[in-house]
Amino acid sequence: MYKKIIQTLNNFGFPRMIITLFLTILLITSSALGISLLPLISVMLVRVGMSAIFVLAMVPSIACGIGLNFGLSLGIICGIIGALISIELNLAGFPALFIAIMIAVPLAAIIGYGFGALLNKVKGSEMAVSTYMGFSAVSLACIGWLILPLKSPKMVWPIGKGLRVTISLYGGLSKVLNNFLSIRIGSLTIPTGLLLFVLIMGGITWLFLRSKTGIAMKTVGANPLFAVASGLNVDKYRILGASLSTILSAIGIIVYAQSLGLLQLYGAPMYMGFAAVAGILIGGATVNKVLISQVFIGTFLFQSMLVVSLPVANKIMNIPDLAEIARVITSNGVILYALTKIKENA
Repeated sequence: MYKKIIQTLNNFGFPRMIITLFLTILLITSSALGISLLPLISVMLVRVGMSAIFVLAMVPSIACGIGLNFGLSLGIICGIIGALISIELNLAGFPALFIAIMIAVPLAAIIGYGFGALLNKVKGSEMAVSTYMGFSAVSLACIGWLILPLKSPKMVWPIGKGLRVTISLYGGLSKVLNNFLSIRIGSLTIPTGLLLFVLIMGGITWLFLRSKTGIAMKTVGANPLFAVASGLNVDKYRILGASLSTILSAIGIIVYAQSLGLLQLYGAPMYMGFAAVAGILIGGATVNKVLISQVFIGTFLFQSMLVVSLPVANKIMNIPDLAEIARVITSNGVILYALTKIKENA
């Protein structure tokens, strides 16, 4: 009996168990403190919707054998460029969203191809190299934000050169998906359009992984030697996984920004990949095994904990930055735990 309990806990995953327990305590505490749960649930749904595609971007990279992609910043920068061009064209609503994605996707595919080719040269060190590439890309992009020939007064500084640090999307991309078919029940607001878009992206990824190409890619990730013996080109499918991960992160930042109502440049994308890594690991994935369901479980647990912790902390001890502190501690702690389990899960 004892062994079965231990095995069940191991299957559930230590990080997921801790986060679930902590979230349960937070919800009970918030209710006891008189904090209304419906507004919290509204924020939780928005946070899950705006962050889930980033976590989904981990699926192709893990499935193809690259592992945890800490270089999501490469795709994020592509998505930002797409959003900036839609602002420059003075587009609004779904046309702005469509154009931003249509520009970002091919750009991310090209960058992802080069990223995957590089990772093929450093097999065994993909996570370290992807982290370095992500940080380097953000630093290089800072130069780009200063010299890009964009003229929209919504983006450029009124004095001097370069783009603003924070760009408002009001009247353009802001809340396009959130407001589409949204449902309001008292103080509960359900961002139907946002959640539908995320579910569609998850469904497309799920279908792809069950296609002939997707199965071949997973075979390469699970057993490269068997894949070679079967006549599969390992490097090609690893590049495919890197490209898809980069494309999803490009779409992810557009969805994230429209939900936030702001586009953040310069150093803002630096650590966004770490939260995505933490989300997929909390969902139960490992560095070499992943399911689509784990994307949504991990995103819900991680984002819900951050949402609920802030009002509870403000009621108890008035620590305004607790949500950010919790995010950093949780994401880094989960990542470190996962890295210690690499050999065990191999």
